[in-house]
Amino acid sequence: MKTPSDEPSGPVYHAGMRRLQDRFDTRRLADRLDEKLGRTVFTAEDREFIESRQLFFLATADAEGRPDCSYKGGDPGFIRVTGASELAFPSYDGNGMFRSLGNVLVNPAVALLFIDLERPSRLRVNGRAFIVEDDPLRADFPGAQIIVRVRAVRIFPNCPRYVHRMSFVEASPYVPRAGYTPPVPKWKRFDAFCDVLPQDDPARRGDDS
Repeated sequence: MKTPSDEPSGPVYHAGMRRLQDRFDTRRLADRLDEKLGRTVFTAEDREFIESRQLFFLATADAEGRPDCSYKGGDPGFIRVTGASELAFPSYDGNGMFRSLGNVLVNPAVALLFIDLERPSRLRVNGRAFIVEDDPLRADFPGAQIIVRVRAVRIFPNCPRYVHRMSFVEASPYVPRAGYTPPVPKWKRFDAFCDVLPQDDPARRGDDS
């Protein structure tokens, strides 16, 4: 099991941020926003918001700092606040590249962005992630390959004024659920990929689900 170190998270604003704050005279505003809104412990409202989300965006970087951003989706409750400053979410079957989780293994610094598109709101969580393959929480998430836990070092809401209001249409049929077998993604049936799938992949076995 890989766990993040307990090293300090560092200053809230680095030199590059301060340079632009000074250029646009927003240093005092930035400090006040962090003073009033920044935190390291989830509030009851944070928990409710996070656990009601059906999607979030995960930013990671490799050991050289090269970034990657990923969309994560599931049923409400697939992200769970598991402690005062910790949350967890499952990693489901994907394309096998493991770009995000591979980055976590070499650089645990992550950033998560939660958005409500129907009632515009957003919340950022910056922290340090670690992967737990045998995490007991895995049993709570059908279809989970791995559980990712994140220890928050900074939690802060953002102004939602530029969030476009959108309505939810329907849940993806590929999201794993208890008592339900998702269909096989069509791309896994393509000749270019079917011969290199994992041995236990339903598409390789010829399952018709």
